[in-house]
Amino acid sequence: MKDRTVLTTGVAGSVIAAICCFTPALVILLGAVGLSAWLAWFDYVLLPALALFLGITAYGLILWQRGKKESC
Repeated sequence: MKDRTVLTTGVAGSVIAAICCFTPALVILLGAVGLSAWLAWFDYVLLPALALFLGITAYGLILWQRGKKESC
């Protein structure tokens, strides 16, 4: 996988997970469609997902930095 693809995936996933974790976006969205009972276990899924995507972002940054150093 290319360095830029890894970095883009990590950043996009981190942003989506952060929006879902720290804003009431999921509460409003799931409440509107009648699935608000699912909210009880979302913290068990979203916080590890956020950590995973932040790790992918860090890995992508490391790959990108190494690529820049090798091209110089």
